[in-house]
Amino acid sequence: MRAPLSVIIPTLDAAEALPGCAAALFEGLEAGLVREVVISDGGSTDATRAVAGDLGALWVEGPASRGGQIRRGIAASEGEWLLLLHADTQLAPGWADVALRHLATGEAGYFRLSFARGGWRARTVAGWANVRSRYAGLPYGDQGLILPRRLLDEVGGVPDQPLMEDVALALALRGRLRALDAVAVTSPDRYET
Repeated sequence: MRAPLSVIIPTLDAAEALPGCAAALFEGLEAGLVREVVISDGGSTDATRAVAGDLGALWVEGPASRGGQIRRGIAASEGEWLLLLHADTQLAPGWADVALRHLATGEAGYFRLSFARGGWRARTVAGWANVRSRYAGLPYGDQGLILPRRLLDEVGGVPDQPLMEDVALALALRGRLRALDAVAVTSPDRYET
């Protein structure tokens, strides 16, 4: 039986961040969880395509719009389960075992947010994001989202919008999102700027 999980990563000039994101996914490959990695690019002008090729990822491209890019990536993927992941996010060790157990739920799940660096401000933002996720059911895209394709289809898919597609999708999935006991470590660069 083929691995169930397709990883969808929207990119735009992500050559520097993509290797770290992909390296963290090897745990899922070794566990028989990850079937494929799909890079959905929005017009990169750096070496993102070459990096994706070196990683053996499937490449799709189109206009820059994170929601649209994720939709294109999903359309090109084959897994029954999807992991939507930002290129500047790395799943912390132990994520694959947690994800494998989560598959039995048939629900959507998200990881706890942490920042790669940043001191007390980053810890405060991550803490609030984790509280917001748990109690309001609104995880950020930086936290990663794992869900069955059939559930995504039920809620109408990923909204084709340039930003905040993660919030729109979380609202559509409200009541069907579970916090996973694993961490997504993301770059604080976008938050700092």
